Amino acid sequence: MKSIEGNFQNSEVNELLNKHFIELRSVSPEGSTHVLDIDGLKDKSIKFWSLWDNNQLIGCGALKFLEKNHGEFKSIRVADKFRRSGIGEKIIKHLIEEAKKLEISKLSIETGAGDFFIPARKLFSKFGFKKCMPFAHYKEDPNSCYYTLDL
Repeated sequence: MKSIEGNFQNSEVNELLNKHFIELRSVSPEGSTHVLDIDGLKDKSIKFWSLWDNNQLIGCGALKFLEKNHGEFKSIRVADKFRRSGIGEKIIKHLIEEAKKLEISKLSIETGAGDFFIPARKLFSKFGFKKCMPFAHYKEDPNSCYYTLDL
């Protein structure tokens, strides 16, 4: 598996991110959707990676710097063709490794509270993420779940 930082000009990466954006908007109530579009992912506080296997895009993920040693996972997505094959775990492992290299000691994530997000919540729990209160700009919201992990 190789990762490429940035790579927003790649049409496959754009297609995956646009699908991610559209799908999450469709399953989250208005005002409770925190997915970033491509322009949002280009913010200087965010590092984004696409992940590849034998020149096939398998997924992507991003880290947003909230504070000096605190980061947030954003835009974790497995390409449809590779869902339910362990790629989500590989993406999380990659992002944790990158966070450590960047001297991030605490990771947080916001995800949905609905049934659509059950696989994501199970995946984060598997990696030791624990439920927490809203962080950064987030507020209490019955449609959101918040998790954190000390590295």
